[in-house]
Amino acid sequence: MYIEYLRNFVKLVNYKSFSELARDLPISQSTLSHQISQLEKDFGVVLINRSTKKFEITEAGIIFLDHAQKIVDLFDACVKALSKFSDINYEDIVISASTTPGSYILPGEIAEYRDKNPNIKFKIKINNSRESIENIVKNLADFAGIGSFLNYRKEEFDYIKIGEDQLKFICSPIHKLLKDADNLVNFTELVKFPFVWREKGSGMRSAFKEQFPDYKKLKIKLEMDDNDSIISAVSDSNYISIMSEIIANKAEKAGLVRTLEINDHPIVVRRDLHFIKPKGKELSKLKEDFWEYIKKKAKNRV
Repeated sequence: MYIEYLRNFVKLVNYKSFSELARDLPISQSTLSHQISQLEKDFGVVLINRSTKKFEITEAGIIFLDHAQKIVDLFDACVKALSKFSDINYEDIVISASTTPGSYILPGEIAEYRDKNPNIKFKIKINNSRESIENIVKNLADFAGIGSFLNYRKEEFDYIKIGEDQLKFICSPIHKLLKDADNLVNFTELVKFPFVWREKGSGMRSAFKEQFPDYKKLKIKLEMDDNDSIISAVSDSNYISIMSEIIANKAEKAGLVRTLEINDHPIVVRRDLHFIKPKGKELSKLKEDFWEYIKKKAKNRV
């Protein structure tokens, strides 16, 4: 029996979906299904009820889950204890991050750290802030980069402020709003045009609703789950949107959108970006070193 079979069974129960877990693992859905079937064959019991459309773990599966988690934890503890006797340590680090920290802040730092620690394999999952936090809570990721804590309490996590961000309104480079050379418009003009924003669970959307109550006056017509789609929609239409300044500036330099300055709202939304882990979670030596590295880089930046 392979330890990874047990590890993947524990993850599967958290995901409650073969297809979704396989999407985030370096194996196919058929391989994952084979692993679970092999566990069932080895123990002579059914662990997952496949006769229903809804994911359902059997009574035997519940018992097996408890022992599988203990075995995986014991194995990881053994690896950590023995690592001090070895000059070579290998580690997988999984990071779940929303777009701004995951695509624009963390990649350079991860690459720099990886160059100095070639025995570490990083896996970065780009999700929204809610999914990233949930991956931390479910132990499906070691760390997360987020743009908002949403309905979670900060006190539930250890966190590092890794940057600051502002949100900017954006429109097409040929939009009717662009009458002023400084892209300065009144909010009363803005609300005349259709608005597209991110999906529920997005840190950007959460911060926008929390800090800009006038969002209710906007003609919200569309909802999209990634920034590239929003930029494409805005650049080819009369739609407007709200976007991270970091992302908006890059899109503006590429000639895809224009950022807008709003009279009476010089700052629309300001938010902090964070790197988090579960409160008090014990880390391996390498993961602890990586956490301290991110903390040092953040201190130098902020």
